[in-house]
Amino acid sequence: MSGIGTVLVTGGAGFIGSAVIRHLVGDVGVRVINVDALTYAASPSSLAEVDASPLYSFKHADIRNREALADILERHRPDAIMHLAAESHVDRSIDGPDDFISTNITGTYTLLEAARGYWSGLGAGDRSRFRFHHISTDEVFGSLATGDPAFTEETPYAPRSPYAASKAASDHLVRAWHETWDLPVVLSNCSNNYGPNQFPEKLIPLMIIKGLAGEPFPVYGSGENVRDWLHVEDHARALWQILTRGRTGESYNVGGGSELRNIDVVTGICRLLDEFAPAADGASHLERIEFVTDRPGHDFRYAIDCAKLENELGWSPRESFESGLRRTVAWYIENRDWWQAILETRYAGGRLGTRG
Repeated sequence: MSGIGTVLVTGGAGFIGSAVIRHLVGDVGVRVINVDALTYAASPSSLAEVDASPLYSFKHADIRNREALADILERHRPDAIMHLAAESHVDRSIDGPDDFISTNITGTYTLLEAARGYWSGLGAGDRSRFRFHHISTDEVFGSLATGDPAFTEETPYAPRSPYAASKAASDHLVRAWHETWDLPVVLSNCSNNYGPNQFPEKLIPLMIIKGLAGEPFPVYGSGENVRDWLHVEDHARALWQILTRGRTGESYNVGGGSELRNIDVVTGICRLLDEFAPAADGASHLERIEFVTDRPGHDFRYAIDCAKLENELGWSPRESFESGLRRTVAWYIENRDWWQAILETRYAGGRLGTRG
């Protein structure tokens, strides 16, 4: 499908959303309307390189506000919606599920209704071009054991955390709006993202920042939990491919092809810090790894099979985990002001998600 000139992105000041907008404006050259409520994890500074572009505009609005969404849609007439706005941290969902239910479920419902009202009023040509792309997570599929086949688009849903359950519910809503009203949707479920501008509560940035501060590296359990790692810029490219070339009503898994134990990720960060930012006492950062009590309901393994995306749409990741992690560690070293401001005002680096 071609002809998309304006895209409304929800949650565009977040980690993945800002990478998507940088790609759409800087590489693809389409007009972007960023709708974001600017909650705690939003970082407008992540969009500094596109902020002055005539292709970019920002609207401060909450996806739970139907009237605001309807007004933005009518004023800006997007050809597509990319829905990334969500509460996304598992540990926070354990401490307080309320925001996850409200934003991820009620917010998605409200956005779907606003989109349906807008889409139904379009002319025939614009209606045929319109797409609603819902971006979700592999956590909706639950947990894999060692040796289990990777998640495919046909894997039954089995969420095990409040976050995963809220995203699973939103996925089901999007499919229902397609089946009931023919709203032209595509869906995608991604593995763990990493890269520049990621809020420091997540594993990779948190470990980098702990290391730069000379603090211990806290690793849940024995560090044996396995995740597939996807560089956020590869993800952004995949999302554009899915939006513009994916089949309506279909879902596509997006993975980085980098299945690693958490302990392997942390030791990789330690070795890069030994190279880029050696400890003042000359000791290896590896010596500061500490194992801490696991979080409740910690899924053992995620693995993504993205053959459908690769075969149908011709996408593949450009970044290996080794090259992507090297770039990421270097970025956090070179951009201390960005994350130090967050630590001083919004998140001090402490542990979350300890409720049993």
